[in-house]
Amino acid sequence: MTGNRRGVAMIEFALAAPVILFVGLGGIEVGNYVIANLRVSQIAMAVADNAGRVRTTIDEADVTEIMIGAMKMGEPLSLASKGRIILSDLEQRTSTTGTGGKGPVSATNPNGYRQWFRWQRCAGALAAPSSIGGPMNDAGAPIINLDDKTNDDHGAVETASTIDGVGKAGSQIAAAGGTAVMVAEVVYDYQPIAPVSLITTAFGKLRIKRVVAFNVRERTSYSLRNDGNLTGAKRADCQIYGAAAPTV
Repeated sequence: MTGNRRGVAMIEFALAAPVILFVGLGGIEVGNYVIANLRVSQIAMAVADNAGRVRTTIDEADVTEIMIGAMKMGEPLSLASKGRIILSDLEQRTSTTGTGGKGPVSATNPNGYRQWFRWQRCAGALAAPSSIGGPMNDAGAPIINLDDKTNDDHGAVETASTIDGVGKAGSQIAAAGGTAVMVAEVVYDYQPIAPVSLITTAFGKLRIKRVVAFNVRERTSYSLRNDGNLTGAKRADCQIYGAAAPTV
């Protein structure tokens, strides 16, 4: 007796299709995630490198242009709306007051070798704070008012900082005396191309973060000037969260 087999192919396809679809989408998703990681790394490197290349002095307009360029690089990722770029100026302390280096300030260690943040600028709509810290005022509070005329650094005071450097102990980023390091952080909430609920259920929200540092080259003044008097959204203020890149 021969049975009716006209529906076998349809049943086999119905059973195999979800597996094929999952494997196919999974492969595409993994590739997309790897590319997103690579782009975030490249953007962080470009920001730190470009900031380190500004010679003699650095201006708010220079930083704004760097952020604009980085956001253009990040357009395929929608970085402006889904990410945050944080650029920090890290320097070695020179003050002999307060906490100096690893141990008390002395005749053989007059300046210590702890580090401080002179300034920090940001761009992007993602409300992600810096993971490495930021400039502090004389009360040890974060600098939030860039119109503060207390000093050339809008109130940032090096004696308020006591950090040893940036990163894990034993492999920390630190500036040498008489120079500065540009530290770029890029934080990005990965946007999957597969159904979002499937990815977030399986892995949770995937956040990509990269920290890259470059020494400054041929710069003699490290305070951030504002010769163009940039204010508001035109300045890469860390208190502003917006999808639009700053404009010069």
